[in-house]
Amino acid sequence: MSATVTPLKFSPPEVPEDQARAGYYALLARLFYAGPDAGLLAAIANADEIVSGGEQSALAGAWKALASAAGAADAEAARLEYDELFIGTGKAAVTPYASFYRAGTGREKILVRLRDELASLGLKREGRALEPEDHVAGLFDTMRYLISMGSGDAALQQQQGFFDRYIAGSYRGFCGAVSASEKSNFYKHVAHFADTFLVVESEALKVF
Repeated sequence: MSATVTPLKFSPPEVPEDQARAGYYALLARLFYAGPDAGLLAAIANADEIVSGGEQSALAGAWKALASAAGAADAEAARLEYDELFIGTGKAAVTPYASFYRAGTGREKILVRLRDELASLGLKREGRALEPEDHVAGLFDTMRYLISMGSGDAALQQQQGFFDRYIAGSYRGFCGAVSASEKSNFYKHVAHFADTFLVVESEALKVF
């Protein structure tokens, strides 16, 4: 992707709501792009808690568990865990490509449509990047980018469309695979937070 996609830094989520949403997507993009370093783990561990209540209660609990896991994690061990989960030797334990979790639709068709859509947004894969465009990190960071474009009706409809086309049908399978892997320790908490956040996103975006 271009330099606007897959940021390598994370700042704890802030209010208002769109900044928080963008922050969560940025964090998930970063964590699924590469294993965390010590600074990122500290940022997560020391971030403010999510205010609990209503539909936010599950999200608050998942965030608290992730923050606790980040505080206890060793950066080198977490990076090694990432490599074992998503890169592996020969074959990764968990594939990070969203279309893998979509039943009944050819992956190449999804990739062609996704490339065209990213191009229409002025986004493209960096020359040195080898990952197909449906890598979950790229999809999450594209959502961050779309949120940064504004919160009017047209912008929200664009966010909903992208989410529905490329994330909605795959995130449960992906997060479930991460959580179920015997190689997953820190990343099972990342997956639980991702799944919980994306459930909230899915419900919120349905109104547009």
